[in-house]
Amino acid sequence: MNRKNLVISFVLSFVIILVSSMGVAAEKPTVDPTVTQLASNLGSTSGSTVGPDGALYVAEREVGQDGRILRVDPQTGDAAEFASGLPQAQIPPGGVVDVAFIGNTAYALVTVVNDPLLGGGSAAAGIYRVDSPSSFTLIADIGLFSMNNVPTNTDIALTTGVQYALETFRGGFLVTDGHHNRVLRVTLDGVVSEMLAFDNTVPTGLEVHGNTVYIAEAGPTPHDPEDGKVVAFGPKSSTATEVASGAPLLVDVERGRGRTLYALSQGVWNGVGAGDPADADTGSLLEVNADGTFTIVTEDLDRPTSLEVIGNTAYVVTLTGEIWKIDGIGAPPYGVSR
Repeated sequence: MNRKNLVISFVLSFVIILVSSMGVAAEKPTVDPTVTQLASNLGSTSGSTVGPDGALYVAEREVGQDGRILRVDPQTGDAAEFASGLPQAQIPPGGVVDVAFIGNTAYALVTVVNDPLLGGGSAAAGIYRVDSPSSFTLIADIGLFSMNNVPTNTDIALTTGVQYALETFRGGFLVTDGHHNRVLRVTLDGVVSEMLAFDNTVPTGLEVHGNTVYIAEAGPTPHDPEDGKVVAFGPKSSTATEVASGAPLLVDVERGRGRTLYALSQGVWNGVGAGDPADADTGSLLEVNADGTFTIVTEDLDRPTSLEVIGNTAYVVTLTGEIWKIDGIGAPPYGVSR
């Protein structure tokens, strides 16, 4: 077996070890991490990433306003506008929803800005390269691809889709679409293709580690805990493998130190309508256990949307424009080597 095959075999073996039947969240350990508010009043924030300079970059959008990307110092919480002028959302789930870097260049994911059901528009849903603080180039028209390739295995209202997360992958990107229930692969020259399709599982957050892609699934409404899952697959997989389940409305997944994997639950769905968020203060940060269950790291989070991990610290972005800093997640009882 050559070295490349050995690495792939190790990754797949790790995924298989994590697989289990559906579980529920375990009891919270007696040792609590330190939770502090890092930033507030940022607007309606969604996706995030850690930039090449070590700062947090956060997507911020309001209906009727241009989309922005904010740079937030992970130590002080000082926030500054990194870029503005991205297309406006037609409805609250849309606008600029995530950001990623390739080298020193930032890219923004924009969704629900020109869907025909909502009256169309001149902007495009897709990936934009940030050329300057106020200049952007559309590199991939995901909305157009989606309209030309509407899934037939699930009910579709918005033909341009509702993209949620952006992650770099092999010199390009992966994008989740929580409405069209699939993961798209996008190249830097704008070629969009379907990498993996799901049933009505509502894929949300993304994480890539080597050849393994992790997906958080919110599950269909009413987003019951048994439908909240973390799944994994490889570049040539035809299906995804369940890693853990048992938490409501999962919106992100992130690797920590070693083999530690974390998931972010937005909490108990508010029951108003499809696409609406969870009730306030019902979210939680979870650690994935080897038996396929979750352990609560911290709870009572207010509608979290995105998670980043730097060392032993987790950063949770919320829909209400806050960032919470959770220190001590990498030490026992968290992050125990498996």
